[in-house]
Amino acid sequence: MPLDVTVERVIPLPPEAVAAYAMDWRHDTEWTRGIRSAALTREADTGGFGVGAEVTRTARFLGRSFDYVLRVAGYAPPRMLDLVSVAGPGPLQMTYTFEPTRTGTFARIRVRGGSAPHHLLAAPLISRQVRTALTADLHALEARLTAPGAPQ
Repeated sequence: MPLDVTVERVIPLPPEAVAAYAMDWRHDTEWTRGIRSAALTREADTGGFGVGAEVTRTARFLGRSFDYVLRVAGYAPPRMLDLVSVAGPGPLQMTYTFEPTRTGTFARIRVRGGSAPHHLLAAPLISRQVRTALTADLHALEARLTAPGAPQ
């Protein structure tokens, strides 16, 4: 059973403000639970951040620290950022989407991962932990962006 977890939250700000902050790798450690560091380790072919760029993250999850590299596979600000792992503990795809609503932004994070044989037995536990972490991430994103003096 491969990992496939989606979490959603309405954030009371326009998509441009939410996406500009959330899609900027320099903010990963500020709102993404478990991320200890993030660095742009390869620029897009056109320079800077965009399709083909790579971000190396150091994370802590389920008591373990590990590094992984995410390549930008899709980038359509302020609507979507799609990342795929090119190095790390296993295959992973993370898709962030931001859609306008009457009251702000419908933010969604979807994480999909492979089904390595040693992960199959732990899949339900891992899915629950990922869902908990992602839910906390979206809560932290909203709190960060709506706090007095928040970056906009």
